[in-house]
Amino acid sequence: MPELPEVETVLRGLAPRLLGRRFVHVVQRRPDLRTRLPRDFVRRVEGRRIDGAERRAKYILLRFDDGNVLVLHLGMSGRLVLLPRLNSPPGPHDHVEFTTDEGAILRFTDPRRFGLIDLVSAADLGDDKRFNGLGPEPLSSAFTPEVLAAALAGRTGPIKTVLIDQRVVAGLGNIYACEALFHAGLSPRRRARTVRGDHAHRLVAAIKDVLSKAIVAGGSSARDYVQASGELGWFQHYWAVYDREGKPCPGCDCRGAVKRIVQGGRSTFYCTKRQR
Repeated sequence: MPELPEVETVLRGLAPRLLGRRFVHVVQRRPDLRTRLPRDFVRRVEGRRIDGAERRAKYILLRFDDGNVLVLHLGMSGRLVLLPRLNSPPGPHDHVEFTTDEGAILRFTDPRRFGLIDLVSAADLGDDKRFNGLGPEPLSSAFTPEVLAAALAGRTGPIKTVLIDQRVVAGLGNIYACEALFHAGLSPRRRARTVRGDHAHRLVAAIKDVLSKAIVAGGSSARDYVQASGELGWFQHYWAVYDREGKPCPGCDCRGAVKRIVQGGRSTFYCTKRQR
């Protein structure tokens, strides 16, 4: 599933081309994705001007001039690609297309249909269950070692499993939790409540650094993800431990000590020598 760096990269690719533009034509080819699309979706979106574009956790939010917000989530296999014009016929998984007043096409493609498209009033966004319980944005000034330590206090689960709880840190997922824990030198098996003081400082710094570098690299194209331009991301070439079972990690002489374990149904990769 695309995580914060991938969603942020897509947003940064879309915003310059969409802000101030109108969706003059919308094509909806099926009634649902993960959930049903809103009633009268095409009628409610056509003609609307995009006045704002932002990301919250793993969601992209496009704010319209009528006070509604288009909520987009890529799910497991979703793609949002902005075409300069309609230069190819739709494929079987191209479910929704938005045409702007300059002729560009925003195409939502999702083979597995775990993505989401919704329309929510901006006034109701703060009470929406998808957003009102989210933790702090990890790249914001609100995400500090003290805030993280407070969120982890009393949590007896392993730190990797707790970290990907969106109520603790918004937008952080499996790949970047593994990478951040590696760079912080912390074992994913460590009890979450023990991450405080210097450990919390190291982990917050590692999370911010890993996410920032991943955004610069355009995200990680492990499977389906592409940027808004259709290009692949490159951060997968810089993974230290993720998906590197049996290989040596950078920065120590572990000689193939990267191990894979399963935590909460997800694969965790870490260096048994470096991470404690």
